[in-house]
Amino acid sequence: MSFKKSLITALCALGLSAPAALADGHGGTLDKIAASGEIVIGHRESSVPFSYLDDNQNPVGYSIDLCLKVVDAVAAELGKELTVKYVPVNPKTRIALMANGTIDLECGSTTNNLTRQQQVEYLPVTFVTGTKILTRKDSGIGSVADLDGKAVALAQGTTNERAVLAAVEAAGLDVKVLPVRDHAEGMLSLETDRVDAYATDHILLFGLISKSKTPEEFAVVGDFLSFDPYALMVRRDDSAFELIGKKALAEVFRSGEINAIYAKWFDPLGVPADPLLQAAFKLGALPN
Repeated sequence: MSFKKSLITALCALGLSAPAALADGHGGTLDKIAASGEIVIGHRESSVPFSYLDDNQNPVGYSIDLCLKVVDAVAAELGKELTVKYVPVNPKTRIALMANGTIDLECGSTTNNLTRQQQVEYLPVTFVTGTKILTRKDSGIGSVADLDGKAVALAQGTTNERAVLAAVEAAGLDVKVLPVRDHAEGMLSLETDRVDAYATDHILLFGLISKSKTPEEFAVVGDFLSFDPYALMVRRDDSAFELIGKKALAEVFRSGEINAIYAKWFDPLGVPADPLLQAAFKLGALPN
């Protein structure tokens, strides 16, 4: 019996699942995709304009467009057409579903940080943002300090949740927190006056306003409470698949195609590319 089969047998005896890299009998995301002819994309359902469902319930957005560039590169590497399977994820499930092999590529609004890199890996930075507050224009809220005695909705398992809670604690404020599953639920809680504010990455707040039936009633306020570089998430310890993703994005950055993709999704929101993001694109445009 081979070492790999012995290891899988031992894992099963312990009631554990074999890692995705072993379970397919080859090793690595590329072999998994080659064997199935399918690449599985994890997507968000309400992270406008990065990854959300359109009127026909199809995943669309800035991150989806970039992920499809990676899909094309993987198909070219394998020399075969691939079926794309979409699996919805949220802040509480996205890392686990990547780590356990359910999804191959996560296309949403996920912050790359060192803590998460203990479980997953990331491709080059595709956006730069940070935590701010969304509230009604007549709420009297202009900063974290103004949340004292009020209620704020926070998506569980996000860097934004930690940033807001840290700022509230540091200022000694009395703030009621309503945990929500995702951005859509956070916005709904604000629109229905269950809370006075919702906090997440500032660009997502502008996206939520754009989809609101009464966008004129809301405003994004306050200073940045965190630094959040977004990146597409891939499996950890899989350098072959990661390299294909890096090459695909480098070509998009190097060719200038990223400018058209960015304009498609962010011009309608009136959000130009920040100089820091433009620098990230240049750094990601590695030579062949």
